[in-house]
Formats: sequence, C-alpha cells, structure tokens
Amino acid sequence: MGLIDDLALGRVGVDAAIFIYFIEAAPAWLPAITPLLRAADSGQRELVTSAVTLLEVLVVPYRANHDALAARYEALLTRSRGIRLIDITRGQLHRAARLRALTGVRTPDALQLVAAQEAGCTAFVTNDRRLPAVSGLRIVQLTSYAA
Repeated sequence: MGLIDDLALGRVGVDAAIFIYFIEAAPAWLPAITPLLRAADSGQRELVTSAVTLLEVLVVPYRANHDALAARYEALLTRSRGIRLIDITRGQLHRAARLRALTGVRTPDALQLVAAQEAGCTAFVTNDRRLPAVSGLRIVQLTSYAA
C-alpha cells in the first residue's frame, strides 16, 4: 500500500523535504510523493505547509546563486493548485514556542506542526524522525514508503 492510500481524507501537512525531493526528482522518494502531489494538483487533496518551507527550500539555490531553481521552488509553493502555504502569525509563534518548550522540538518543526494543526490537517508527512506526537495530527514517516 502506498503513502496516499495510508492517509485519511482531508488536508495533509507536508514538511519542506517533500518539496525538495519532488523538485530534485529524488528517485527513492518520487514513487511515494508523486501521487500525493498529483492528487493536490487535481483538486482531490489539499497539502498544507508553513511559510518556513519557503525559507528552507530557498537556502541551497541562493547559496549556489541559482535563481531559476529558487523561482521554481517559489512557484511550486505559491502557485500550485492544492498547495497552501500558511503565513506565520503571532499566535502561531506563541503556540510553536509552547510546543517547543513542552517537547524540545526544533523551531522550524514546531512552526510546521502548528500550521498543520491550525489548518485542520489529519496527518503530517515528513522524513524527520525527531518530531514529537502532536494532538490530533498523525505523524507519517516518508521513510516507510521509500522505493
């Protein structure tokens, strides 16, 4: 059974790595993530990610002075059907700080999890094994679906 089959209906939180794997056409991950991104593009799913994702995906292209790649990432995150980039609010900062204080999770991860929770996501897809359990949000490890 594939990743998309294991996810409940509804919105799905998505970590930055998923977009990196897609743009870089990472062979180990494409078979698992492509159906999820296609479902979003066809309007069958909504993928939610925090604005932190934009920051994270732009670092390597900017470091390499590769503006075209940076533009490709930004277009994927801001102009793709079925992908919602959640801006960070002051309230999210407070909730992320509380989550970080309680669990020790890193700041970017806390912001991702809070954004997913607030958007009503049922699951959060990641490759980060350090993420804590979060109320109402199933953490789905992409490594379980590697090709």
